[in-house]
Amino acid sequence: MECDLAIVGGGLAGGLLAHAFAVLRPEVRLMLIESGPQAGGNHLWSFFDGDVADSDRWLVDPFITHRWPQGHDVRFPGFERTLDCGYQSIESGRFHATLAALLGPRLLTGASAAVIAPDQVTLADGRVIRAGAVIDARGAVDLSALRCGWQKFVGHSLHLDAPHGVDRPVIMDATVDQVDGYRFVYLLPRDDRTIFIEDTYYSDTPDLDVPAIAARIAAYAAARGWDGTIVHREQGVLPVVHGGAFDRFWPADDPIARAGVRAGLFQPMTGYSLPDAVRFALWLAGRPLDDLPAATRAHARTCWRHGGYYRLLGRMLFGAARPPLRWRIFARFYRLPAPLIQRFYSGRSTIVDRIRILCGRPPVPIRSAMRALLDPSFR
Repeated sequence: MECDLAIVGGGLAGGLLAHAFAVLRPEVRLMLIESGPQAGGNHLWSFFDGDVADSDRWLVDPFITHRWPQGHDVRFPGFERTLDCGYQSIESGRFHATLAALLGPRLLTGASAAVIAPDQVTLADGRVIRAGAVIDARGAVDLSALRCGWQKFVGHSLHLDAPHGVDRPVIMDATVDQVDGYRFVYLLPRDDRTIFIEDTYYSDTPDLDVPAIAARIAAYAAARGWDGTIVHREQGVLPVVHGGAFDRFWPADDPIARAGVRAGLFQPMTGYSLPDAVRFALWLAGRPLDDLPAATRAHARTCWRHGGYYRLLGRMLFGAARPPLRWRIFARFYRLPAPLIQRFYSGRSTIVDRIRILCGRPPVPIRSAMRALLDPSFR
């Protein structure tokens, strides 16, 4: 088997990259290689209207399964707000079906990569795919070179016996009991009787107690009178990077090109990767495929440098705020202007935004903040 470009990993980054090349560079013979039974795995990705430029929306629009143009809500103790920015979600089933229709036999599922080289991929079953260029988009790699907190979650989709009464997404409901760091519940109304409930934590550890969190989801639903059947489950752990060494995370002599989370391409404070995945796919589709390892590393290193501000905020969150009170940081943040909030999530905060976020009365003790900023273990 031969191709011009082999993309190893059919998750969000790999799938968007394959879509960009199929549309913009149809002369490039590509293969998208996924170890699981379908591209996208078992995931739900969501994003705000402002996360993707209007000119780039064509890349994600075919995958969208739900749209909420009426905005979204946030809830904190003593404070609620509706923001008018629209919201969209991509479900992995639709993601796979769209890629399968677009790529046909160029999408190879159930194909685990045993060995990856710059010019070929050897699969676990012994097949060899020779390629002009190879890019590794298989998700998280060894994170020991990075200083991380964790955003972790368990999500259940419930089909209810009666309408739930939720009109738009609730991005953060932090009125719940604070457990294991900053805890909030995330709600997506699929239709009037189907709702996705995700219990999320900004935690010091990646440990995920699925049964305990599932019980909290059930209690949250019961408290609102929601009775029904679980029709979908998912879970995940995302790194919230607040320090580390890029050159150890991705050594300069690594001969394999990378994409997505494996390249460190995500918003450090949130673990949120879709805006970076879109930008990366369009950037790569617009350049030659020669010297791909060096080019992708240079791109990722530039993004790492630009992410320094968000890593500083991560140090404040995990190093200065007591876990049960971390919600106060987000409550203060959500009182800021809506355009600033939008730019923050897309990783495009301006200098004025950055000053505005940090100015005023801090939601953490000054002494704790200074310790977190100066402590080398948080860098």
